[in-house]
Amino acid sequence: MFDLDVSKMIIVGIVALAVIPPKDLPRVMRTVGQTIGKMRRMAAEFQGQFMEAMREVEREADLESVKKEFQAINDQAKVDTTFDPVGMVRDDVTKAASASPVTEAPRDQPGQTEIGEPEVALTGPEPLAATAPAHNEPEPEAPAAPKSAAE
Repeated sequence: MFDLDVSKMIIVGIVALAVIPPKDLPRVMRTVGQTIGKMRRMAAEFQGQFMEAMREVEREADLESVKKEFQAINDQAKVDTTFDPVGMVRDDVTKAASASPVTEAPRDQPGQTEIGEPEVALTGPEPLAATAPAHNEPEPEAPAAPKSAAE
């Protein structure tokens, strides 16, 4: 800092010895030592704050570059259209239904389509009254088990 080597310190010591009386020399040297210590601590503190500020700026610069890279990747990964699987299926079904309509051809047998598959009636279940046996009719009896010859 001041670039004090041994020869310069000897010159300063001789001048101090000529100017400062020998009885006050220990007190002056102690004061000079304390002042130099304070200056060194202040310089170290300043250097530490300066280095911390430089690290903070470096981190912010690095953080900014990471943010820019992330934004660039995010922009590249964006899809312009929204993903709607239900809408896609609905569109496919609509296209398929409009592209190949089922036309009825003359039938060889009633209940047959042009492919030869039976038609399926899309009606609800039959009422219970029509399928359930009437209560006044006797239920058919189960066939009797064959009797053995011993009986």
